[in-house]
Amino acid sequence: MKYNKFLEDLELIDSDHKNFSIDTPLRKDAFKLSDAEKISIIEKNVQEILFTLGMDMSDDSLKGTPKRVAKAYVNEIFAGLNPENMPKGSTFDNKYQYSEMLVEKNITVFSTCEHHLLPIYGKAHVAYFSNNNVIGLSKMNRVVDYFSRRPQVQERLTIQIVKTLQKMLKTEDVACVIDAKHMCVNSRGIRHVDCSTVTGEFGGKFKDQNVKREFLDYIRNE
Repeated sequence: MKYNKFLEDLELIDSDHKNFSIDTPLRKDAFKLSDAEKISIIEKNVQEILFTLGMDMSDDSLKGTPKRVAKAYVNEIFAGLNPENMPKGSTFDNKYQYSEMLVEKNITVFSTCEHHLLPIYGKAHVAYFSNNNVIGLSKMNRVVDYFSRRPQVQERLTIQIVKTLQKMLKTEDVACVIDAKHMCVNSRGIRHVDCSTVTGEFGGKFKDQNVKREFLDYIRNE
């Protein structure tokens, strides 16, 4: 009974996705500044935020914090905003004619909620059926990582992963489920530490209930 309810919830989430834009909201001049210029500006603003909060910025522990935060934002946490960091979409011929579902599960997700700039962390599970093309296993991890490293909404992240892999693999038969904790829920507001959010996007064959169930059986099988 619980399993059927899980399927129904995913179906509703999949339908609700149609109301979301799959594009990260970026300005047209988003890449006018160099990374070094962005780090310099962010450093000054972090300094101002901490000072406004009443922190003694002359303290040895805090002196380097603004620059550390700025470098982490540009080079790591939000590195997925820069299209130059997009994984290359190289694929290979499916010479061994593998025709069953391929699943890469438990891919680590580290992202940031764009509403409160607090961490999102969890696991992504990605699957596809080959249409004469296969992709290196680590490429799926890299696609997840790339789109995670930006201010995000989990629904959009799930769709971006699927749409990108569909383009790379030249097939609609791609699916992704993400189960993640949001610190904007777990550490502030309602502060329910045990809850997580599940989103799913199912393309092509994965819209068939039997195929979807098979995929979910794979990711539930520990």
